[in-house]
Amino acid sequence: MLDPEYLLKTFSYLGLALIIFAETGLLLGFFLPGDSLLITAGLFAARGDLNLAAVMALSAVAAFLGNASGYVIGRQFGPAVFARAKFLKPEYVEQARAYFDSHGNQTLVLARFVPIIRTLVPTLAGTIQMNPRTFLIANAVGALLWAAGVPLAGYGLGKVIPKDVLDKYILVIVAVVLVASFVPVLLEINKRRRR
Repeated sequence: MLDPEYLLKTFSYLGLALIIFAETGLLLGFFLPGDSLLITAGLFAARGDLNLAAVMALSAVAAFLGNASGYVIGRQFGPAVFARAKFLKPEYVEQARAYFDSHGNQTLVLARFVPIIRTLVPTLAGTIQMNPRTFLIANAVGALLWAAGVPLAGYGLGKVIPKDVLDKYILVIVAVVLVASFVPVLLEINKRRRR
């Protein structure tokens, strides 16, 4: 697992932007630590190591561009993949299209806050040919909410925890955040298994 604290100390703002871009838009980026990286960036900003406004602005731009890239990848290559895959029936594509027609905006915004799902949703939106204008608006709203809200939560946490405790236990705090970010995914998997 990639250590968010190490990544931020080593690669700073550029690393943050590249990881957020890859995690939100490139299918192979699903394993990258998006939420925990943003929380850690907020903690670092609370310590004075990073500028909070810069973290939020860079993260929002990277998240927006990442999702847009995923959408373009899905739009270009998704239909061909669906056509060739034996296990993906045409009715599944139509079900996904109907779902995105009625719930696409909310899905794109809420998916930002769920690891792995935020990597897959923009590609699926492109694959089913979601309206580009609708996608861009939902993408922008989701990127702003996620890229501002998560670092702000880390910043608030960093301001509540005394600096000496934060310095000493930052790895533990990041580990707890990392584990907590996967709880919604595990709950959803468990719920689906019961069905």
